[in-house]
Amino acid sequence: MMASQFIRDIEAGQLTEGSRLPSLRQLAKQQAVSMSTAVSCYQELESQGWIHARPQAGYYVSPLRHQHHTPAWAQFVSRVSQVRPRFTFPAKHNGPLGISTTFLDDMGQNALEQSFRRVNKRVLGQRLNQYPHPQGEPSLRYAFSAHFAKLGLHLNPDELVITSGCMPAIKLAVEACTQVGDAIAISSPCFSGILDLLGQMGRQIVEIPSLDEGIDLDQLEQHLRQGSVKAGIFCTSHMNPQGITMSAQQKRQLAALANHYQVPIIEDDVYLELSYAEHTPLPAKYYDQGGYILWCGSISKSLSPSYRLGWCLPGRFTAAYVQQYTAAFFGVSLPIQLAVADFVESGHYAKQLKRRRNRLLNLKQAYLSFLSARLPDEVKISNPQGGMVLWLQVPHLNHTRFAALIEAYQIDIRLGELFSTLSLYNDCFRINIGFELTQDVENELNRLIEAIKQASDVGDSI
Repeated sequence: MMASQFIRDIEAGQLTEGSRLPSLRQLAKQQAVSMSTAVSCYQELESQGWIHARPQAGYYVSPLRHQHHTPAWAQFVSRVSQVRPRFTFPAKHNGPLGISTTFLDDMGQNALEQSFRRVNKRVLGQRLNQYPHPQGEPSLRYAFSAHFAKLGLHLNPDELVITSGCMPAIKLAVEACTQVGDAIAISSPCFSGILDLLGQMGRQIVEIPSLDEGIDLDQLEQHLRQGSVKAGIFCTSHMNPQGITMSAQQKRQLAALANHYQVPIIEDDVYLELSYAEHTPLPAKYYDQGGYILWCGSISKSLSPSYRLGWCLPGRFTAAYVQQYTAAFFGVSLPIQLAVADFVESGHYAKQLKRRRNRLLNLKQAYLSFLSARLPDEVKISNPQGGMVLWLQVPHLNHTRFAALIEAYQIDIRLGELFSTLSLYNDCFRINIGFELTQDVENELNRLIEAIKQASDVGDSI
């Protein structure tokens, strides 16, 4: 954690190049840690190139590695548009750069296995002949309520609905508050799975441009005022694919718009707890006074996608949401709900999240360093403050040629065209950064760089 804080201070410019750091003895005293912990902290920073030691002089901030500009956000006038019924297709090649995911470390896996054993011993034998609670096991809903209360978000566990993942939670929310043919506002670019879902459900969309601090709320309000959208779906923290987190002011204003115009906003918060900062940002739901925000999340990114467990806090739409849910589903696996509840209550979930955030911060820096050293200045790379994806923009990229090369080289990435119905992101693509930079991952990145070289006019400088 200390190393991560130093990295954040350096990235924020609070510690500038050449700044002298506290001595090891001073660091140990300031942070109330052992000398060995202080040594480990500086060794970690030194190994990553953030700091360097000068003989007989101490530790200093190293010259910043080459930083690429971040991608430019397309500005346009939002209009209602159609989504193809089937927008995305399974990747032919499953590689480390494709799906946004990471791994559960050994400590987390062992603790989770212990939770399953405790549940099997204490509870399951008595309930193996029972269906799970239709709204979700009370123990899990109360565990999540207590967990999020520690982050500053207080929610009523009786109003929480446990689902089989975030996307099912969002689908139910769409069904609860819109009808076929309605237009729904989304960010641009937007997670391809949301586009795919809305296309299959027969909804239209209105793409709202991205900004550095979030989205163009002025354009969103214009559509709300005109009544041209019946709902919105927005990832508000560490957006996929662009990596933006809405500012607190944006989230507050988004909630205010939803309440003022009495239009439901579905908040996709699957990446909320993967912030690299020490404190988790509050969701827009925190500022919701009238219950017009339907807050959706899951453990697919924060713990594991394999358990298929998510939730929704539907607000004033709870009755319609539960009606849709009970009509379509018979609940989420009882053993999984009880084991996750035990994992959360025991404190292992919070500990695992802390380790995951630190690891993802280090992985982000490792990927940025690798790419920055091998890509020319013209290539723009996002610098997210959470999540596990990078968004790259290559000027003058021949996207048709690039797509063919990606296929020929068997590289698994997500092309920019998948994240919009508009032809605005053909020079962009998304990569996952959730895996260690093993030789196999570096080989795939090198093939990707070669494809960029062959498909753009920036290749000569690589």
